[in-house]
Amino acid sequence: MKDFKEFDAIIIGGSYSGLAAGMALGRALRQVLIIDSGAPCNAQTPFSHNFLTQDGETPAAIAKLAKQQVQAYPTISFVEGLAIKASKTQNGFSVQVSSGDLFHAKKLIFATGVKDQMAQMEGFKECWGISILHCPYCHGYEVRNEKTGILGNGEVGYEFAQLINNWTDDLTIFTNGAATFTMAQLEKLKKNNIKIVENEIEKLAHVYGNLQHIVFKDDTTIPLKAIYTRTPFKQHCDLIETLGCKLTEDGYVKIDDMQRTTIDGVFACGDNATRMRSVANAVAQGTFTGAVVNRQIIAEEF
Repeated sequence: MKDFKEFDAIIIGGSYSGLAAGMALGRALRQVLIIDSGAPCNAQTPFSHNFLTQDGETPAAIAKLAKQQVQAYPTISFVEGLAIKASKTQNGFSVQVSSGDLFHAKKLIFATGVKDQMAQMEGFKECWGISILHCPYCHGYEVRNEKTGILGNGEVGYEFAQLINNWTDDLTIFTNGAATFTMAQLEKLKKNNIKIVENEIEKLAHVYGNLQHIVFKDDTTIPLKAIYTRTPFKQHCDLIETLGCKLTEDGYVKIDDMQRTTIDGVFACGDNATRMRSVANAVAQGTFTGAVVNRQIIAEEF
């Protein structure tokens, strides 16, 4: 095992939020190490939207340009690999990667994102991020006024219907079984011409991830352009919990308004700590976190 020099901060996760945090710290002349395993949650998403200057660009292209710009700073180092162990030390934290190398830092930032849990439904995984969507702000404009579905039920399905109704007048909720809406919710859905289909789904027919129609177990079909749904998720990195950082009831990293976790000296930013999953928000959180960490180091050393 190789034991490397001390850094001011180690950032686990080298996507948008991690890169933004690294840039903020690197420009503050902090010695920064970014550890990245190269497995972003939006790897299958063809286009990114709602990010000024990058609207319509591919997530991969945005990340590539971002990394090139961050690599220009000599204060920032990169390691490609998986962080497998993190522990608190007398002077900060140590992080071990899959190669066996061990790194040390005063502060630790988790920008590790989350891992979506795919529904056990044929075609779901292939369509995820392409025609099965989680966010209308990111992708709704491209399927505006199209025949659109919501895969959901109860309170979550109703809340989603309220939101998506702004993007299309042809909206159907697919409950994949008996609907569980209240009478008041049913009246509202009917008033807004939102249909409900309770048939159990057999599979999602698609062409290269582009949804064609839903196939039900009774062999009937309904053509659709897009489906919105909320998938369960888990933290992409187990080290957050093994280090002792607490999660919220919803499964996000518990942070305060300064991105601090429940462990002193450990911070979190990006999708692992917020419901607002977008490239723009990840960059904003990362930049803010980098500034906060730098400020904390100044307060401790000045």
